[in-house]
Amino acid sequence: MIVERNKGKSIFFGVIFVVAAFLVVHLGVLQGDSRAREEAQSVDDKSPYEYIKLYTDTLSLVQKNYVEDVEIKKLVYGSIKGMLSDLDPHSSFMPPDMFKEMQVETTGSFGGLGIEITIRDGVLTVVSPIEDTPAFRAGVEAGDRIIKINGELSKDMTLMEAVKKMRGPKDTEITISIMRQGLNDLLDITIIRDIIKVVSVKSKILTDDIVYVRLTQFQARTYADLNRKMKELKKEHPISGLVLDMRNNPGGLLQQAVKVSDYFLKSGLIVYTDGRISKQNMRYQAYDDGTEGDYPIVVLVNGGSASASEIVAGALQDHKRALVLGTPSFGKGSVQTIIPLEDGSAVRMTTSLYYTPSGRSIQAKGIEPDVLVEAGTVVRRDQKKGIMHNLKEKDLKGHFENGKGHFDGAKGPQKLKLQAVDGKVQGDGNKDSDGSSDKAKVAREEWRDDIQILRAVELLQGWQVFKQLSAQ
Repeated sequence: MIVERNKGKSIFFGVIFVVAAFLVVHLGVLQGDSRAREEAQSVDDKSPYEYIKLYTDTLSLVQKNYVEDVEIKKLVYGSIKGMLSDLDPHSSFMPPDMFKEMQVETTGSFGGLGIEITIRDGVLTVVSPIEDTPAFRAGVEAGDRIIKINGELSKDMTLMEAVKKMRGPKDTEITISIMRQGLNDLLDITIIRDIIKVVSVKSKILTDDIVYVRLTQFQARTYADLNRKMKELKKEHPISGLVLDMRNNPGGLLQQAVKVSDYFLKSGLIVYTDGRISKQNMRYQAYDDGTEGDYPIVVLVNGGSASASEIVAGALQDHKRALVLGTPSFGKGSVQTIIPLEDGSAVRMTTSLYYTPSGRSIQAKGIEPDVLVEAGTVVRRDQKKGIMHNLKEKDLKGHFENGKGHFDGAKGPQKLKLQAVDGKVQGDGNKDSDGSSDKAKVAREEWRDDIQILRAVELLQGWQVFKQLSAQ
């Protein structure tokens, strides 16, 4: 017992010495640094040494008087976790097991639910469900507040703890209790975990010359996959317009966001960061090396678009390379640096903020769309259901049929008839008399119910019309 007690004391005082040395160095209060010492003391009357003593005294009190024996490692880990989580929602301490969990996020394959989460106003909040994942299929939505995880309150959980609880083996069950705007009671959603294999780039043809690319997340191969997809699309059809969909894209790797932005920009600033120390201030530029096309682009964003997706949207918007359409993005504009520690743990710390090329801060504001279009569904006219519509000449009993005259309607411009019905839109859709390929016709059936994509296509088609008129 005497040997064990002495061993515990040596570990205890060794930990205190390490912690004290760490704090002394990082507070800049080494004996020769009088300026740093004066600045630290100017904040309040106590010196950093007094705060270190307060910490070590508390550690000693817990060690001696707590009702049960507590490992020094647990106490130190807990104090570091509390210190970082008290700074902001995105700074955190990761013990070795959590650090390993975090490292699988960018591989594109892991077991879990498929949601990006953050802490907003002290509550665990869904930034976005990842497309084609169990959470997405179960109906989890951006903005949902996770109050319980398997019956356990999430109030005091860190982000990493919540992530660890929600991840797990394939085919295991988990229930999250969420609070959603418009609902009075908690909504329990039971989800079966699966292997999350995120396909970060998806594409399809909207019309014969307008293509659609969706970026679901920014992973290690996002830029390479985007480049490959675009080459495949160009082989099939000439491209005169692109809808770049980053709705519910929670972000990912900064370097991939920079590469995607550079892909569509010939030159200029893409994004820059501004931190407290100079080495955290970075500037990322675009170069005219393999820049993709000069056709118009419409970028789609919403409240689930965060971080890296906001960087891309902001860069293309500031350079007037694209029109941003949808609803305001999430507003996650802070930069986290992950610093591994000797024992396999790591510190995830906010070190700077993102700014768009024009100097706009993304943080807590997000990207404001050029064209505000709320999400909704296009409701086609159905005679059997009797949907209301505007009274027109053709609806009057005994009206004259169109005499056609010298105008061949089949060769004229296509018109999409839309009107508001209870906050939604109804229309009879584009006709297939435009000679579209069978592939484009099939694709159209998939996208024309999405009002935001529909508006994007209309904008691109309108741009083509005005371009043709100006060339005459």
